[in-house]
Amino acid sequence: MSAQPPIPTERGILQFLAICDSFYPPDAVQASIEQQRHWYDALCARFDRPLPPEMIFADGMLQRIPIRRYRPRKISTRTILLYLHGGGFVVGSLESHHAICAEIADFAGAELVSVDYRLAPEYRWPAQTDDGFTVLKHLLSANSKVVLIGDSAGANLAAGLALRARVEGLSGVVGQVLIYPALGGDLTAGSYVEMAAAPGLTTADVAYYREILQAPAGNEIAEPLQAASLAGLPPAFITVAHFDPLRDDGRHYAARLTAEGVDVWFREEPQMVHAWLRARHMSDGARDGFRAVCEAIRCFAQT
Repeated sequence: MSAQPPIPTERGILQFLAICDSFYPPDAVQASIEQQRHWYDALCARFDRPLPPEMIFADGMLQRIPIRRYRPRKISTRTILLYLHGGGFVVGSLESHHAICAEIADFAGAELVSVDYRLAPEYRWPAQTDDGFTVLKHLLSANSKVVLIGDSAGANLAAGLALRARVEGLSGVVGQVLIYPALGGDLTAGSYVEMAAAPGLTTADVAYYREILQAPAGNEIAEPLQAASLAGLPPAFITVAHFDPLRDDGRHYAARLTAEGVDVWFREEPQMVHAWLRARHMSDGARDGFRAVCEAIRCFAQT
């Protein structure tokens, strides 16, 4: 008899998982790319929320890269927030994280730019990080300070952009906010084994997304945990979900950053699963976790 997958006990997050399963089946990665994106778009639409009052947003292009700019009713900083969405590098868009980006911008009192980077398998690595870096360099060239933000695959990109900025000697990245990040950890150890069958994301799913992206193994931009040194990177806020195979990626990255002299604010959400951002209005744990994310972003943006 196979062991039962580990699951949380919080009622709100269990309701969230039930809704997710009704839109996005656990074996979704076995379907066609088109079907995966259809399911994901429907799931995201299910969790749509009205935007904060007086939020202004507009779509645009930056060197042929689609972006969306959010301007809240009150802006209290010139720092720009740069958001890179999750979705395994395969699904996700400006629409999938629309309300999340708007709520972050409103809480932080800052303009936010969301990037519609190219997706796999139509575009393999490094298209995704190149798109993000193009936008980052443009924002920094305008003498803006930038906070890098991403969830899941987007957090991988955000961490990689911080490393790329360090390599190129770019100043102005004042913080990196990594939400349940995928950072290139060992799929045969730690949480990848303990939470291999966790709800919402399995280790087999992670392996699928890595294979479809075709990033070079050991490359520090693609796998930030493999970086020889993390010294000199901007301060970080890292949050992980306990019931998530990616959990130890965030744990280990936070520990390494701290050991190498980088200021780190680390949280582990004890009842959360992967992708809990969407549960922020129905789960107590997700609500608290999202507030912590927003507070960290506001703190970085005000420095």
